[in-house]
Amino acid sequence: MKYKRILLKLSGESLMGSQAYGIDPARLAEYAEQIAAVVKEGCQVGIVIGGGNIFRGLQGAAKGMDRIQGDYMGMMATVINSMALQSALEEKGVKASLLSGLAIDPICEKMSSRRAIELLEEGRVVIMAAGTGNPFFTTDSGAALRAVEIRAEVLLKGTRVDGVYTADPEKDPKAVKYSELTFDEAYEKKLKIMDLTAFTLCQENHVHIYVFDMDTPGNLAKVVSGDPIGTLIKNQ
Repeated sequence: MKYKRILLKLSGESLMGSQAYGIDPARLAEYAEQIAAVVKEGCQVGIVIGGGNIFRGLQGAAKGMDRIQGDYMGMMATVINSMALQSALEEKGVKASLLSGLAIDPICEKMSSRRAIELLEEGRVVIMAAGTGNPFFTTDSGAALRAVEIRAEVLLKGTRVDGVYTADPEKDPKAVKYSELTFDEAYEKKLKIMDLTAFTLCQENHVHIYVFDMDTPGNLAKVVSGDPIGTLIKNQ
């Protein structure tokens, strides 16, 4: 096993599966199965999920809603997704704890790095909801912050694409995949991997980012074991 402790970042949209909105039970079960497999191999797993399948603060703001209120609504959407994943993991026999950037008693505990690490070392999956707990920050930034806080070796960004390309491979058939990049190279090439706040936080704290296709069953285990199936972004 290459990685002993990871932070897995999942998008809310990925939970929609083939649906146009909400949570696809089949996709949720697939993700839970992949996570359960690496936990059984001894990997400590922290997870951050977006909320775009339910609500996005920026979309609300674009329609005239107060941005701060919209962002808090988006945070609550991540809590719903996190609760769904917690339930799916427990159905697979995996113990999972839910922590939140917002205090939401009695649903979950308030996030703290000490508590999260304590739970990880007990062998529990730790799902960290509600982003950073502050408006104006994306769940990418929340994932980067949590990765630093739990001292993860790598931030795994699970997407529907198998890595980072020179262009959008779904639009440009000539796009070439990168196997490895430095943070500086990714920045210079203006590759949209994560937002700049998240990217900088990982770079400054020496947390590698690995982009891979999470929608193919078994891929998470391959990444954790060191198979080069995605794109690694690291310091020099």
